[in-house]
Amino acid sequence: MSQRIRFDISGGPDVLQTEHVIPGQPGPGEVLLQHTAIGVNFIDTYHRSGLYPLPLPSGLGSEAAGVVLAVGEGVNHLAAGDRVAYAGGPLGAYSQQRLIPAQHLVRLPDSVSDDTAACLMLQGMTVAYLILHTYRVQPGQTVLWHAAAGGVGQIAVQWLSAMGVTVIGTVGSADKAALARALGCAHVINYREEDVPARVRELTGGAGVPVVYDSVGKDTFEMSLNSLAPRGMFVSFGNASGAVPDFSPLLLAQKGSLFFTRPRLHDYIATRAELEALAGAVFEQVANGTVKVQPSARYALADAAQAHRDLEARHTTGSLILLP
Repeated sequence: MSQRIRFDISGGPDVLQTEHVIPGQPGPGEVLLQHTAIGVNFIDTYHRSGLYPLPLPSGLGSEAAGVVLAVGEGVNHLAAGDRVAYAGGPLGAYSQQRLIPAQHLVRLPDSVSDDTAACLMLQGMTVAYLILHTYRVQPGQTVLWHAAAGGVGQIAVQWLSAMGVTVIGTVGSADKAALARALGCAHVINYREEDVPARVRELTGGAGVPVVYDSVGKDTFEMSLNSLAPRGMFVSFGNASGAVPDFSPLLLAQKGSLFFTRPRLHDYIATRAELEALAGAVFEQVANGTVKVQPSARYALADAAQAHRDLEARHTTGSLILLP
């Protein structure tokens, strides 16, 4: 028997339940996977709460690392015993064992541990598509990154700094400010105490930044718009504080002919080639020492609800994982 987390109704962390199942044998194109570490991400809370509605009942989680136990017919790029990881595909990562389409799995190089992979795949590939594709950041540019001490933010700050990019990071506490600086932020703004757009203008000689990366949402929406240079891009990729408010496209014109985009990882790994390329870019940054990632907290699989409480209360920095 294998444990997994399910929920029958949308709501708070208490709707998460542990159940025992027999995963069965892999069918054509499938793999039976034994999880070794499971990533916990903000999008999981959106699925659980109903912000991103799902057919219920449902499993949860879209990122994990593990070992292949068996492969189904037609699976030629993987074999039993392979170390693999994934971010995407059908929900259900909050489990000890699961069946999953093999197309979502990538082999892990020796340079990436299972714990690192479980908090790197989704967040690392998110950073990769955001800075390499959504807006192609160039050395010498200055960017604003909200939640610089969060899981995605920590990876982004290290990667961008190594590229020769000046990162202005926002945080919500002194401890998080110290962490962001240690990771490579050239400037850190405590958004609870400082006027973010005014400080950004001061740091950029009044120009503003060409791009803002915002995973916070409602609380930082106006800050982001008002920090951009003319023709700058607002990249909204999360809603940690709630969804951004409805706004008229005319507002973008009034603020300087701004661009606004709401990307998602799924559309940047739509093909096997794209998945391999994006994952490979992340693994390269780990192998060369540019990006160093370890989970900041570990929870038992059965304690998934507590992990969600801590994440939503912003009591954590960096990445969280579940141990099955």
